[in-house]
Order: sequence, then structure tokens, then C-alpha cells
Amino acid sequence: MGKKLSILVLSLAFLASCGGEEQAKTQSAHKEKPREIAIVKTPVFNQDSAYQFVQTQVDFGPRVPNTEAHRNCATWLETTLKNYGATTLVQEAVVTAFNGDRLNIKNIIAQFSPENSRRVMLFAHWDTRPVADKDTQRKSEPIDGANDGGSGVGALLEIARQLHQTEPNIGVDIILFDAEDYGTFEGSISSMKDSWCLGSQYWAENPPIANYRPAYGILLDMVGAANAKFPKEYISMYHARQVVEKVWTTAKKLGYGNYFIEKELSQYQAITDDHLYVNALANIPSIDIISYDPNENTFGDFHHTHEDNMDIIDKNTLKAVGQTVLEVVFQEQ
Repeated sequence: MGKKLSILVLSLAFLASCGGEEQAKTQSAHKEKPREIAIVKTPVFNQDSAYQFVQTQVDFGPRVPNTEAHRNCATWLETTLKNYGATTLVQEAVVTAFNGDRLNIKNIIAQFSPENSRRVMLFAHWDTRPVADKDTQRKSEPIDGANDGGSGVGALLEIARQLHQTEPNIGVDIILFDAEDYGTFEGSISSMKDSWCLGSQYWAENPPIANYRPAYGILLDMVGAANAKFPKEYISMYHARQVVEKVWTTAKKLGYGNYFIEKELSQYQAITDDHLYVNALANIPSIDIISYDPNENTFGDFHHTHEDNMDIIDKNTLKAVGQTVLEVVFQEQ
């Protein structure tokens, strides 16, 4: 504000020194008119709808790259977003995992009001873990990923449904990243430094939309478990502190402060997730809404086990996250 004020003072002084009363009138006449902002009421996030979106994903089976369930789910995701009026783009690629597996991946991109230059980015990963390496049984089998994968996508699909019915004052991009959860297995040895988040890394290094510059991004990951707690994650605070505060303040205003807790994670608790690469490689300030117990340093007993199924998904948690994100989007002017 100080910079704007200084420029205004200098401009007025110049006009006065030149005796430029007529010039001032001419400039005033040609000033750009203030953009008219329509007040749009935030729609109500439907937790039952979001829950069903999670269920539908789980019904396909584990969404592991190179599997039929993965291919079928990708088709459904793209079709669903198209049906909600989004301009869709599927970025296909082949990436190499830490163990040498060649993965056929799809980053699914949906744009609402693509003509609007003022945009925000909402994202999640839609793939699931190919092994249950934190389980005591069936460790080599893939998991349902109801929470880790399904919940973030379910919330974003419900947001997409609401955007189709009520248009905010900004453009919104929903991006579903692939191959986030194909990182190093427990006990495996690999020299690959960045084995997680392969889809978002590929997207950031190979931008499918030229000159893409949203104001900020919000990642939803593991946002559906009962009694979830979302601390202020370290990388999010480092790159996009103002966005974190905006979201957490909004959650508290809506009555969801018991989910969005004030605890800040330390540098040693920084979470490697898709937002890391969106920040570091794409230079888009982004935050991570992710359930994490800072005292136990855990994502929950069900994390990367077969217990990550529909039994742990709670509609109240989906509501808290989805309504908060919707409110943030519709607050933007």
C-alpha cells in the first residue's frame, strides 16, 4: 500500500508542477473503471456426494498404474469432470519408478472458466499404493486407498459438481496427479532421490498449459479419515504461509478449528507430497491439507495398509475440508 501511495503522490506533484489541470482531467477520464465484483454465495458442500465419489473409486479396485482398474478409473474421472462442464485435458506419459518399473500415467486436468486470468489450483493424487508395505499381512498386495488417494479426489469431484452449478469470481483448475504413491517400498534400497510424486514432477517439468500462473494451489491428501487433524505443514508454511493462514482462518470461522489445528510442523516433519514439486519446480505457491499426527509422527495406523478402506472414511471430515476449500475459493475477488 505504501508503494501505491508514493506513486500517487509523485503523479499529483508532477501534474501540479506542470500546471496540468486539463491533463489531469484527461487522465482521469481514461482511468480503467474498477472491476465490478458480483457477490456470490458459497454453495453447500455435500458430504454424502463426496463420500459416494470415494466409494466409486474404491469400487474400481486399487488404482495402480498399468492396471485395468487404473485405466477404468481414469476414464470415469475424465468423463465425470467433463459432465460438470470443465474443459478437460489428460496429460499422458511414461515414467520410470524407483525399481525400474515403467508406469503409464495420466494427469487429469479440469479447468473451470478457462478464460478467466485470475485462477487458483486445487489438486490431489488419484493413484493408490501398489503394496501394503506397512501391514503385517499381504504386504505385497495393493491397497484400496480410500483415504490415501480416494478422499482428496472425492472432495475435489464434489467441488467440481458445485462449480458446475455456481460460478465463482475466479477460474479454478482441478488437477488429479498420477503416480504419487509409487515411492520407495519399506525396506527397499534405491538410489532414486525423488521416487514419490512422479506425476506432479512430470507435470511441472513438462507444462501442458503454456504460461500457467495461478495465484496459489491447495493440495488435498488423506482428508477423509475420522477424527483427522490437519497441522500447518512445514513446506506449505515456507512457500505459502499466507495461503495457509487464509485456509486455516476460514476453517476456524466455519467451525472446523478442531480439524485445522494451529500446530506448525517442524522442518524435520516436512512432508514430501505433490505440493513440494508444484512449489519447487513450477514455482506456484502451494499448501498441503494433509492428516498427520505431529506427536506420534504418523499418518495413522491404517496408512499404507489394507485398513485404508471405506471403513475409516468419515463424512464429517470430508465436509470440514470440502466446505473450507469451497469457502476459500468463493471468497476470492
